[in-house]
Amino acid sequence: MTLFVFFAVLGAAFLHATWNALIKTGADKMTGMMILTLVQGGFGLVIALTRDFPEAAVWWWLLGSGVFHSAYKLFLAYAYEHGDLSRVYPIARGAAPMMVLGLSFWLLSDPIGGMEYLGIVILGCGILMMARGVFSNAESARLVPLALGSAMATAGYSIVDGLGARVSGDAVAYVAWLFVMDAVFFTPICVALKGRAVFTSDLRIWGLNSVAAFASYGAYAVAVWAMTVAPIALVTALRETSILFAVLIGWLVFGDRMDRQKAVAAALIVGGVVLTRL
Repeated sequence: MTLFVFFAVLGAAFLHATWNALIKTGADKMTGMMILTLVQGGFGLVIALTRDFPEAAVWWWLLGSGVFHSAYKLFLAYAYEHGDLSRVYPIARGAAPMMVLGLSFWLLSDPIGGMEYLGIVILGCGILMMARGVFSNAESARLVPLALGSAMATAGYSIVDGLGARVSGDAVAYVAWLFVMDAVFFTPICVALKGRAVFTSDLRIWGLNSVAAFASYGAYAVAVWAMTVAPIALVTALRETSILFAVLIGWLVFGDRMDRQKAVAAALIVGGVVLTRL
């Protein structure tokens, strides 16, 4: 992984933490996800129409991506209904690279060195430590399976999109179409669960979640591009530095408490990132 790709993925991680924080601040998380998905899908369609139409083989990857992304947002929205950003986010994002790493032994051929594996493991330990307060602080245990479901979907779309973008040969077009597919799958699910009230939300809610949508689009566009030029498992793990950004946003912007456990976990995350660069 080159230094340029490294910092690009770090920037994407910051954007990812930002859009999650925006969704968490909303009163109805599913409504926020729905607006985000519609805006992303519309913007994706505009971008897609400026590119060459994907070949037939690419559409299988895009369909799979749409399913995984929809599942990810569904689990994440419900998880945020039951827990704080600093608890749900670490579990949801932290388990994903461990899953991708395990699957990479059988599904991927990207070369990963020993220090990179060590970095991923330490990064994962820091993320898991960040999430242990679910039980020690008697928080809602219901968020755990929901967050893990989100992590499984994240692992799924990380592999599907990394390989699909390579098959496509055009990461920009692939990302645009995957967000279109995401909207096609996720919209009817939200309407079935929440009714048509989502379409009548006020302009402030639409504006807030539209900002989240563009942050999410930019974050994932960079990540998918990075997976075409660097090992998928490594990019996936490096993206999880968004945990550190989420903790800082919660502390500096929302006034969340910064205790020793969070500080140690953040230090492990930074240490894991450093090791991926050795």
